[in-house]
Amino acid sequence: MSFIATPQTMHFPDALPLQSGASIRDYHLAFETYGQLDAERANAVLVCHALNASHHVAGVYAGQDDSKGWWDNMIGPGKPVDTDRFFVIGVNNLGSCFGSTGPMHPHPDTGAVYGADFPVVTVEDWVNAQARLLDQLGIGRLAAVLGGSLGGMQALSWTLQYPERVRHAVVVASAPNLTAENIAFNEVARRAIVTDPDFHGGHFYRHGVIPKRGLRIARMIGHITYLSDDLMNERFGRQLRQGLELKYSTQDIEFQIESYLRYQSDKFSDYFDANTYLLITRALDYFDPARSHGGNLTRALARAQARFLLVSFSTDWRFAPRRSREIVKALLDNRRRVSYAEIDAPHGHDAFLLDDARYTGLMRSYFESITKELR
Repeated sequence: MSFIATPQTMHFPDALPLQSGASIRDYHLAFETYGQLDAERANAVLVCHALNASHHVAGVYAGQDDSKGWWDNMIGPGKPVDTDRFFVIGVNNLGSCFGSTGPMHPHPDTGAVYGADFPVVTVEDWVNAQARLLDQLGIGRLAAVLGGSLGGMQALSWTLQYPERVRHAVVVASAPNLTAENIAFNEVARRAIVTDPDFHGGHFYRHGVIPKRGLRIARMIGHITYLSDDLMNERFGRQLRQGLELKYSTQDIEFQIESYLRYQSDKFSDYFDANTYLLITRALDYFDPARSHGGNLTRALARAQARFLLVSFSTDWRFAPRRSREIVKALLDNRRRVSYAEIDAPHGHDAFLLDDARYTGLMRSYFESITKELR
């Protein structure tokens, strides 16, 4: 059963330097906390979100039964990340569209909406912003930092940017950088958005329109990559949407998979911001901690001091298990303590969000081991 979650915001007047050389000031971060911080302030767990998620990690909002947090099956009282034991923090990243300062908010100097003028942000920038929030909450060291996909990249980056502040890092369905194929998918999705006539160079707010057509296509592309071929065939196969006869039309929705993608993309275009999509996919493209070490991941991860759990899924072709194994090898080369699980699951990349007894059992066991350390 889900508990009641309460969103919070924190204001940061001072400028946050960004990797691009720009900075942002007078910004807000939306966040939620679950559980109680112990007397030693040692039981905090930071959860980092992926592309289209937010700070609303677990629980429901009062009076909104359909508002369950995106990782509610993993986090909460008695769940694998047990909020009766841990103080869990979810933070919405800068540039997102779920409460933290982003492209749809006014620039503090001009009062005009940022739009396309919102500065480019990176995984490292997000981690720095999260660290500032933790400072204000009085949390010096994390029991664990946890994330899946892009969230896993943030968890990994935490161990490199603030190695002394992280005891455990749980990196799920992630990678040390994107492959060329992944960057290509992101670029096609971005082109769909920026070539939408309603995009107006990213300043569509001024025109009172939303580039929904581009957002819909971007979501369709992304959604296809999150699912495995086996799962799509099992769910939809070649089933027709209506009746048993082909319409011989190039424009009608005929197959069930087409109907599903249209539904998901329509829903997405109603709540997600187009500039946010561009910013977050670019942050994914840029993440590459080995780049400043001549491409040598072992040297890049030498700074990490945390103990690691890495989890991958057999049918995840976007963040394939071999990418997690690259991280495992680099950590072992540095003689770091690493646990690794490769779970045979049919769900593709989305498996990290779904219920699987082996996966949830693994997470429960690992976080129970962290609890024992805190006693």
